[in-house]
Amino acid sequence: MQLTGFAGRNVLVSGAAGGIGRAAITMLNAAGAHVIATDTEQALSTATELSKDGIALMPCDLRDPAAVEAMVAEAEASSGPLHLALHAAGVLGTGPILDTTAEEWRRVQGINLDGSFHFMQAVGRRLRSGSDAALVVISSNAATIPRLDMGPYCASKAALTMLTRCLGLELAQYGVRCNVIAPGSTLTPMQTGMWRDENGPTRVLAGDLASYRTGIPLGKLATPEDIAQAAMFLLSDQAGHITMADLYIDGGATLRG
Repeated sequence: MQLTGFAGRNVLVSGAAGGIGRAAITMLNAAGAHVIATDTEQALSTATELSKDGIALMPCDLRDPAAVEAMVAEAEASSGPLHLALHAAGVLGTGPILDTTAEEWRRVQGINLDGSFHFMQAVGRRLRSGSDAALVVISSNAATIPRLDMGPYCASKAALTMLTRCLGLELAQYGVRCNVIAPGSTLTPMQTGMWRDENGPTRVLAGDLASYRTGIPLGKLATPEDIAQAAMFLLSDQAGHITMADLYIDGGATLRG
């Protein structure tokens, strides 16, 4: 099946310098979309290959609602109306809840939840004026399964998932589709940064009964491309009757669909 609905259309991608964001941008660009990529200025400075492909780079701190509004307005002013958006920005937070400082809590929520709200609100206001518009949000399978030492992260992703589905309900009357992707362990710096040694992949695949963590039935980690391909489908014409869905891509790790 050839996915359609990208040629000549404007797509805004957040978290553009991350593994999933970069993979998605490569696919969108190849499909003929005009891609506007946003991330922090520091992160974009490490993703110089994006500009070589003619991608419009727009640094933005999603925690600042005024900056987000200005970035989205500039994107439309320079490229025209937005048609599609992929929100892939996010950060990890680890450690016991009882030892988490207020500053660390706010750091995680400030990006994963507050930043998501600012981005989705600014983008949603534009998408509702178009046709065949769609938004895909990268959440996590940790949104629905408790994890030891990941409380703030899990809470932020649970809230993000519901925020996206509620936005999808509000925007359905305008024909805008809003869907969630819930990745499991994926080969990105966020994942590998948690590994203590070269046995990290083996431990993830096997799971850990002591920490109430299942392994991965498929016996492999996801790649950023695995997640990006799912995002491409949900943004495409072929997903034209799918909205408010929560698609798990975790190799069966959460034992749910």
